[in-house]
Amino acid sequence: MMTEEKFITVKQIKSLVGSKRNQRLSLKGLGLKKINHEVKIKNTKENLGMINKCRHLVEVNEA
Repeated sequence: MMTEEKFITVKQIKSLVGSKRNQRLSLKGLGLKKINHEVKIKNTKENLGMINKCRHLVEVNEA
């Protein structure tokens, strides 16, 4: 069975200044670089876990 892959759009809305190391690394892993940067990523457990670590720094939309 072939299923269509779901994507989500993640946008960084806050600065990384003062954030914890694991939060900075999670944003880097998601491909975010600076405020207002937006990326389209696959909706996987791994990506959702990284988003959960830094959920106060990002905004998530269904793509």
